[in-house]
Order: sequence, then C-alpha cells, then structure tokens
Amino acid sequence: MSTRHILLGLLAGGPSHGYDLKRRHDERFPQARPLAYGQVYTTLQRLVRDGLAEVEGTDSDGGPERTMYRSTDDGARELAGWAAEIAPPAPFVTNEIFAKVVVSILSGGDPAAYLREQRTAHMARMRDLTSVKTAPNTDLATVLSADYALNHLDADLRWMNTTAARLTTLTAEVDAS
Repeated sequence: MSTRHILLGLLAGGPSHGYDLKRRHDERFPQARPLAYGQVYTTLQRLVRDGLAEVEGTDSDGGPERTMYRSTDDGARELAGWAAEIAPPAPFVTNEIFAKVVVSILSGGDPAAYLREQRTAHMARMRDLTSVKTAPNTDLATVLSADYALNHLDADLRWMNTTAARLTTLTAEVDAS
C-alpha cells in the first residue's frame, strides 16, 4: 500500500493536519497496519517537497498548533494516475509458507507438522477476522477489509491442503535434486 497516495487521497477531501490524517487512515483502513505519526509527517514533508501537497496554514483548535496541509493540482493528478493503475498480480509465486515447506524437507524437518501448525494459525486468524466483521455495528470498510483477508487466508488453506496431499511426491523431487 502506498502511504503517499493514501495520504493524498485523504487530503482530497480538504485540508487536514497530520494527526487527523493518521486518525482517518486508521478508520478508513481498519485491518491495515496503523500508521505511525512519524510516517505521516515524513510522508507529508515529502509530498510538500515534491509539489504534491502544500502547507495551508496552522490551526490550534484549542490545543497545540498544527500545520494544515492540502493537495495541489499536481497532487490530484498524481493521485488520479495512481488510482487508475491496475495493480499487477504478484510477479513471483513463491511465498514464505512454500519456502518453509521446502526448507523443512531439505533440513530433515517435518513439513507435514509445519503445515498442520500453519493451518492452525490461519484458522485462528480467520476466527478473529470473522468475529471482527460480525460484531454489532461493524462498518462496511471493516467488513470488506476482513473479507479480503479471509479470502487470502482461505486460498492459503486450500494450497496447504493440496501441498499436504502431495508431500510425498514433493519430498522425493526435492531429495532427488
């Protein structure tokens, strides 16, 4: 996920200060890793440096003085271009789980046990996400984020089941090479 573009998207709604942008990010992307304040302010400084945002002024709102930022026309064009780009499918098919299965075979480990434990971890995460998305008054962004993660976890589980069923053949191929 591009923090730069997410902040530009949040600025598209009007001028904001870093604290508000961080809060809105965490609300809009509830299953994403929360942004650190340092990351927000560093990204805002880069956006200003690159001419994609500018300082609108300061606002104290009864508290400490905060710098307000707004998107520039160049920022709006950059955001529109990024938002229209098709996200490419992953260029490589190897993932960490597959790598650990192969390494387990190479090192004389127990890949079947690893797959069982990984499956247990995936199932626990799926239960957590299901609880999050079915909680009373859950907003749609949270439901959609949880659904996205659940679908990816489900695909991993299907792959783990297929791999577990083929472990004998995979082990023979890995050992032969």
